Amino acid sequence: MEVIGAEDPYIGLSLLTQHKFDLIILDLTLPGMDGLEVIPKIREVSNIPIIISSARDDITDKVIGMERGADDYMPKPYDPRELVTRIKTILRRTHSIEEKVEKKVELFIRDTKAHSISFKGEFLDLTAAEYDILGMLIQHKNGSVSREQLLYESEHIDDDSSIKNIDVIISRVRQKIAKIDPDHVYIKPIRGVGYLLTDRV
Repeated sequence: MEVIGAEDPYIGLSLLTQHKFDLIILDLTLPGMDGLEVIPKIREVSNIPIIISSARDDITDKVIGMERGADDYMPKPYDPRELVTRIKTILRRTHSIEEKVEKKVELFIRDTKAHSISFKGEFLDLTAAEYDILGMLIQHKNGSVSREQLLYESEHIDDDSSIKNIDVIISRVRQKIAKIDPDHVYIKPIRGVGYLLTDRV
C-alpha cells in the first residue's frame, strides 16, 4: 500500500482534487478544522471510502461521522493488522461495485475479428462503410473525430467521395442504433469538426 499523508485538512482536500486515491484514513483532531467537518467537504467532490481513525471514542462522534458519510470508525488504540484488514474489506467491496458500473456503461462492443459491432448486447446490421465509421468513433469514444479523418481512414469509402457522404452514413448508423434505443442520441455532431460518440446518457 502506498500512503500519502497530509497533516493539514486543507492540504488533504487539495490533494484529493489533484490525485486519484482509493481510500482515506481520517483523524478527527486536526488543525484548523474538525475531522467531522472535513467529511462533508470530501463528499462534495468524491465518494471515496473513508475510515475514521481517532482517539476520540465518544459514540456521538461515531454516529455523526457515519451519518456524514464515513464508511468505518476505528477508535485508537488498535492493532494495525485490523486496520489493514478493514481497508482490504472496504476496497474489495467498492472495487466490485465499480467493475459492475463499468460493465453497465460499455454500450458499444467492437469485435475486430468478427468484423461486427454490438450495441446493448444486440448486433448492428452494418455495411462495410458503416462498420468503418462507427468503429473509428468507438475507438475515439467521448472524443471528436473529424469528417476528413472518417473519410480518409475508412477502408471501404472511396477517397473521391464527398465529405457530405460521411453525414449520410452517420445518419444511417444513427437510425440503426435508434431501433434499439430511440430515447438517446449517441452520435453527436461537433460543429465545424465532425462527430463524437458518447456512452454518457
